Amino acid sequence: MRRGCERPDLGGCRRRRRWRLRLSIPDGAFHLWFVLFSRCFMSFGEGSAALTAQNSGSFSMYSPGPSDSPSDLFSPIQISPSVVPHALPPMVPTPPMYPYFPSAPDPVLTGRCPVNISAINDTVERTAVDCSAPLATLLGSVICCPQFDSMLRIFQGEYSSATGSLVLNKTVAKDCFRDLTSVLISSGANGSISSLCSIKSSNLTGGSCPIKTLVDFEQTVNTSKLLDACTTVDPLRECCRPVCQPVIAEAAVRLASRDSSSLSKNDALESPSEQVIVDDCKGVVFAWLAKQLNFDEANNAFRILTSCKVNKVCPLSFEDMSAVVEACSGLAPKNTSCCSSLNDYILTLQKQMLITNKQALNCATLFGSMLEKKGIVTDLYTLCEIDLKDFSLQDSGQQGCLLRSLPTDVVFDYHTGVSFTCDLSDNIDAPWPSSSSLSSLSTCASAASLPALPTSETSGYLGDCGIRVDYYLVTVLCILLIKFF
Repeated sequence: MRRGCERPDLGGCRRRRRWRLRLSIPDGAFHLWFVLFSRCFMSFGEGSAALTAQNSGSFSMYSPGPSDSPSDLFSPIQISPSVVPHALPPMVPTPPMYPYFPSAPDPVLTGRCPVNISAINDTVERTAVDCSAPLATLLGSVICCPQFDSMLRIFQGEYSSATGSLVLNKTVAKDCFRDLTSVLISSGANGSISSLCSIKSSNLTGGSCPIKTLVDFEQTVNTSKLLDACTTVDPLRECCRPVCQPVIAEAAVRLASRDSSSLSKNDALESPSEQVIVDDCKGVVFAWLAKQLNFDEANNAFRILTSCKVNKVCPLSFEDMSAVVEACSGLAPKNTSCCSSLNDYILTLQKQMLITNKQALNCATLFGSMLEKKGIVTDLYTLCEIDLKDFSLQDSGQQGCLLRSLPTDVVFDYHTGVSFTCDLSDNIDAPWPSSSSLSSLSTCASAASLPALPTSETSGYLGDCGIRVDYYLVTVLCILLIKFF
């Protein structure tokens, strides 16, 4: 299943595909307007005249009679409404083809949410695009849900600025959550965004965290330390050598233990229920940070922190793999039957969603481990030439797309359409769990131990052999057809 970047040194692995709508102006369109313009100056003193143009409708023009005064000569030309064509030939080029999203109804607001949602309009609009209806199910775990969660944290920060409380009570949370989702859906977001991301109004309430007001928070937590660690989060270091995350965890433990003696002196958690309290208090910490930072700083920090969590897991679902086990068992499985069965199974994985390069590594490792537990002893990835990109959704050109592990957003406008960036399009072999190559692909290994990626002198990215895939309406429809049919 190896396809794509065969000559990275020539820049062949970096492609840019765009759909364009070419405008063709009908023959005679310019001739029609020239005739009309000329006729205006030739019609004085003549009888009634009619201009006709093929496929362009008929125009009836008023001409003065003997009884008309000189001033009437300069009255507006009378054009009968009944003969005006419904649509004149276009005279200016139209923009490129772009996805058509059916117009959504205006948001229905409860009127009971005390926060003006327009105050965070930029964040709401970004969330609506990242969770756009056709793409949300494909990009949910990587782009849509992290952005949706970040938006809610920023909303909590805005609420605390007005009320002094870092959380919402259950009734207000339900009203505000309903208003927020209604505004998102009216802006083009997926209608099932809440269930897709497993986020509810209760996420705004602080749950079981005992500290919920701004005053109590600042009396309990070392806020200077928290701001120093989390105002600017390094996207390249935070996931491997965290700076902000441990400070947030420390603050959450302090909040959870203020009114409880169940924590030991070293702040260790003694029961699962205590972990739930600490997790709820982390939400309160995020709300406080959202209040202190501007919207962009808060959004960037929250997205980076979420990406660290997202990239540690494999979001794919592995169903029955008995056909692969049967075809590939033994010390020397037959290449043809084994690889055919394996490729058929991987095709079912490709229909699920787009994943990041780090998630693909996790998925390849998990899938290989599951096969090993069922008795497979052969490195099937090497035998069948399976690449990391084979675990992600394929575009219409059968080229695997792995999203960047760093936070990214969907881009949408009427000129460039819908687009997002795919990374790691070169053919990096999927590592079999028991192979030595697995340790060399550790996402937090030193730079010297990571395998070198092919580079291109013509590439716009330094040391990157990525492609930028612009998904317009046709490609989006193809993806959805692949997914559901």
